[in-house]
Amino acid sequence: MSGIGGIVAALNGFWNVAFWLMIAGAGFDFFDGMVARLLNVSGEMGKQLDSLSDLVTFGVLPAIIMYKLLLGSDLPYPYFTVFEVRVIPLIAFLIAAFSSLRLAKFNIDDRQSSSFIGLPTPANALFIGALSYATHSVCNCNIIHTIIANPYFLIILTLLSSYLLVAELPLFALKFKNTKWADNTIRYIFIILSITLLGIFYQWPYMAIIIIIPLYILMSIFNNKFNK
Repeated sequence: MSGIGGIVAALNGFWNVAFWLMIAGAGFDFFDGMVARLLNVSGEMGKQLDSLSDLVTFGVLPAIIMYKLLLGSDLPYPYFTVFEVRVIPLIAFLIAAFSSLRLAKFNIDDRQSSSFIGLPTPANALFIGALSYATHSVCNCNIIHTIIANPYFLIILTLLSSYLLVAELPLFALKFKNTKWADNTIRYIFIILSITLLGIFYQWPYMAIIIIIPLYILMSIFNNKFNK
């Protein structure tokens, strides 16, 4: 329901509501498996329903947010239209398509039991949701607004995020087999840095997320090279 609510909010321009409903959806997604196991109701049906819910919240919702951002951006070239439908902003729905592919791959890929291959859909969605919130929360004179609202930046971001969803890029997961620092160094450092950033930007949590998601990717790449 948080995904559907977020879609309605985004379509009506309530970017802050869409962002917080996405956060709520991420929270539900994090705890749903744990709750299912505690209640002893986990099964194949729940796994499929979880993927469908993820597609709505972390695939369709960020795609619609990006679509609205592109529609509202100051494109320096004429829109291509087909039956009065603006074509260029439709590129945003690549995010939904690649999110569905990412979720399908996750369900059948046994390499992802303790880590991820490709950017998780919640991380990708939260980054896009945070960007949209920042775009509509800072003044037009702010350099952040100027960069984020740039149509070329949005198009490149759409293509890059779609690629990262299905890329053969190992990323660490916040799954602890034990509490030892040596076995979870990268996870503890990431958590500490994330809490620090959220503390610094406590009034603007979307700004913290804009930093945290790229940090997660960069730390994963560094971790991969270090382990090799």
